[in-house]
Amino acid sequence: MSNTTARARLHEIIRDRSFGYGEITLASGRKSNFYFNLKPTMCDPEGAALLAELTYEALKDDKLDYVGGLEMGAVPLAGALAQLSWMKGAPIGAFFVRKKPKEHGARLAIEGLTKTESLKGKRIVIVEDVTTTGGSAVKALDAVREAGAEVALVFTMVDRDEGASETFAAAGVPFRSLYKASEFLKG
Repeated sequence: MSNTTARARLHEIIRDRSFGYGEITLASGRKSNFYFNLKPTMCDPEGAALLAELTYEALKDDKLDYVGGLEMGAVPLAGALAQLSWMKGAPIGAFFVRKKPKEHGARLAIEGLTKTESLKGKRIVIVEDVTTTGGSAVKALDAVREAGAEVALVFTMVDRDEGASETFAAAGVPFRSLYKASEFLKG
C-alpha cells in the first residue's frame, strides 16, 4: 500500500473511531467542541499497523535510537513502532515516561529499559497521540533530557494546532505531525 493510500485509510479510521464533536475539557484545561481519542484507533489492528507504518516512514531518516513519550498515549505507539522497526531491519528501542514514578518497585520515571540500558547520549523522538499545547509532551521531554538523551524531535499523530508548535520552538525541539486537526474538521 502506498503512503498516500495508507494515509487516506488511516484518516478514515481515525475519523470513524477516534474523532467526534461535543464539548470536552482537554488535558490543557481548555474547552473544545471537538475531540480526538486515538486509543480506539491505536487498539484497532489495522489502525495500529497504519499508525506504525506511517510514523516509521516519517521518522526513518532521523537516525533514532529510541522512541517514547508520556504514558498513556505514547505506549501503544512506541511499542508498535519498535516492533515494526525491528521487522524492517532498523531497530528503534521503545520506552515510556510515567506521569509520576511508582511508589513501589524500582520507582522509575522512565520505563522499558534494562538496568544496563540508558538514554544518556541516545537520539530519541517523543511521540504523542494528540497534541494541543504540548504540555504533556514537555513532561516527557524534560524527563528524557534529565536522563541525558538528545531529543531529535517531537512527533504527534494529530496536532490540534493550538500552540504546540510554539511550545516546542521555545524548547528548541522540532515538532512534526502526521495530521492536523483541520484535516478532520473539513466538511
